[in-house]
Amino acid sequence: MSRAQRTLRSAVEFSGIGLHSGKLVRGRALPAPAGSGIEFVRTDVPDAQPIPARIQYRVQADLRTRLRRGEAEVETVEHLLAVCSGLGVDNLRVEMDGPEMPGMDGSALEFVRLFRSVGTIEQRSEVRAFRLEQPIYVRDGQATLVALPSERPTLTLQYIASFDDPKIQGGSLQFEINPESFEREIAPARTFCLAPEVEKLKAAGFGKGATRENTVVLGDPETVMRMNGEPVRHKMLDLLGDLSLLGADLHAHVIATRSGHATNAELVKRLVDLMQEKETGGLIQRESGLDIREVMKLLPHRYPFLMIDRVIEIEGYQRAVGIKNVTINEPFFQGHFPDQPLMPGVLQLEAMAQLAGVLLLRKLENTGKLAVLWSIDKVKMRGAVVPGDQLRIEVETLRMKGEIGQVRGTGTVAGRVVCEATLMFTMIEGAGV
Repeated sequence: MSRAQRTLRSAVEFSGIGLHSGKLVRGRALPAPAGSGIEFVRTDVPDAQPIPARIQYRVQADLRTRLRRGEAEVETVEHLLAVCSGLGVDNLRVEMDGPEMPGMDGSALEFVRLFRSVGTIEQRSEVRAFRLEQPIYVRDGQATLVALPSERPTLTLQYIASFDDPKIQGGSLQFEINPESFEREIAPARTFCLAPEVEKLKAAGFGKGATRENTVVLGDPETVMRMNGEPVRHKMLDLLGDLSLLGADLHAHVIATRSGHATNAELVKRLVDLMQEKETGGLIQRESGLDIREVMKLLPHRYPFLMIDRVIEIEGYQRAVGIKNVTINEPFFQGHFPDQPLMPGVLQLEAMAQLAGVLLLRKLENTGKLAVLWSIDKVKMRGAVVPGDQLRIEVETLRMKGEIGQVRGTGTVAGRVVCEATLMFTMIEGAGV
């Protein structure tokens, strides 16, 4: 069962100290158009591109979730992302003048109150959703994550916590995620650490903004829990925020044992692989996709030089995913190693360029224009593409200024990267070609 996408009714402002950096950060969350997703923008970094809250932009960081695009990065974003997931806010532009989201009171409650103060509005597009149909298992030492199919079109989280120190009580909790259960059972839970680890964490540069008010210290007799099982609930908060990097509503039952950000991210990567398999096979149809007739309305190319069979998904003017089905009937195979047919690398780049053209030509100001390839940089051909393969192409806008656009493209076959490049385009009037 699908639902309409949502965004905030109006902008909200926030400020506070980063839990790890200890630095003051100011920001605001603004409504965003349907299909844009959750994006972070560093207002203190010149020409910084928006950083989508997607697993592709996650980089390794201890004790927090960090996203990076180009020179800009944001971290400790998991609490805000959990609020977006828990309250069903799908599109949001989050501006901030520093690298770390404010820790607030150590939980997600302040962001819930901010969002509730302005409310949300429904948008015309349907939310992207993924219904899990097979079990997935992730393990790293004592940490495990199991995602199981669910009979209901919802996400259920179950977390089983245990600690090496026998004096610290673990526990298990389970909730079906909806705005009411999230706000009541998960959002108020504060971040935590173990008493014996406090000095080690500080020596390693963590927790510079941590206080007794925003951090639960387990094993410290002075610590007062805000709610029963607060550490377990906070682990569920982190898990929900990390799962939102899937970029879709997940319909599944997820069971976690001692899991942290690294294993959470690994599960999301495997979910993305499954979702992409279904998309490329046509089992999942995205509202923003284009069939071949719609592609031909945007591109001037025709057989045998039309290298895109279908566009699976388009996210605003930032990202597009397309498919090229490679068959032995392709005319280039007659003369390009006919005894051992390989798709020429230059044609893989041409497919990438055509998909980029689709993405750029959707902008209203580019109506009637052509996207002419100007330069190709950072080209890497990493693997063979042969008859029977399905080339999955993904392009992302790096910069669009005036008549000039820069796009990064990647081609994969069955999850294996076969080509990548950075392409530069100039937009010209169609009549001038």
